[in-house]
Amino acid sequence: MRKLTMLGTGNAMVTKCYNTCFYIELDDGNLFLTDAGGGNTILRQFERAGFDYGKCHHMFVTHGHTDHVLGVIWVMRKIADLMNKGRYEGEFHVYCHDVVRSMLLTMTELTLKEKDFARIGDGIFLHEMTDGQMVSFAGIALTAFDILSTKAKQFGYELRFADGIRLVCLGDEPYQEHAGRYAKGADYLMAEAFCKYGDRDRFHPYEKHHSTVKEASELAEDLGVKNLVLYHTEDKTLATRKADYSAEAREYFHGTVYVPDDLDVITL
Repeated sequence: MRKLTMLGTGNAMVTKCYNTCFYIELDDGNLFLTDAGGGNTILRQFERAGFDYGKCHHMFVTHGHTDHVLGVIWVMRKIADLMNKGRYEGEFHVYCHDVVRSMLLTMTELTLKEKDFARIGDGIFLHEMTDGQMVSFAGIALTAFDILSTKAKQFGYELRFADGIRLVCLGDEPYQEHAGRYAKGADYLMAEAFCKYGDRDRFHPYEKHHSTVKEASELAEDLGVKNLVLYHTEDKTLATRKADYSAEAREYFHGTVYVPDDLDVITL
């Protein structure tokens, strides 16, 4: 069964949940990981989710902000260690743009044990993606696209499954028309929503170049998508976030809305 597991759902500065990252269990049972949050808490989230490293051979990193890329170092360290102990079979492939690739190479060289770093290029491969480039693996086609961030360079992606179902990840910044060719009519759209529109004066999403639930939901309606997954939120309203965000989203979007908590699983 194809499933999406949210390892984290929060923005960069959350303390009551983990930073936004997730993995998808594919049709063949393999796991596809996106981002890894900002630290080694990713290892705890893996443990809590029952994540099987041996089934994860592909990962996408959207951009180089601390809350997305630092956890990747721990993922690479863990997999390199498993490889060196003979407990990981096959290769591990990381897809990212040129800036992230350079960051990962520098950080791993500075921080990993020599024998673990030696696995990069020998079992662990960092693939530099360009805007519009497609790769295929594990029965899916992934197309990366530049979200045209006004801050750090960032890529989103479209996943096309063998049965034609499409999942689009827009990253963690407001939508730009450039992504329309991938996002229109998507079966699942993953979009950031920093806070409710009614809380915009409290959380100041626009100053941080983020959207509210209202804008993300209006976007999903305009794009004609079927399912909307909201993430990368504030954590001050965590106790009521699922209900409150869902209620606001349904005012503007007529498809299915998901406002997951950390470790929630969505069947795709």
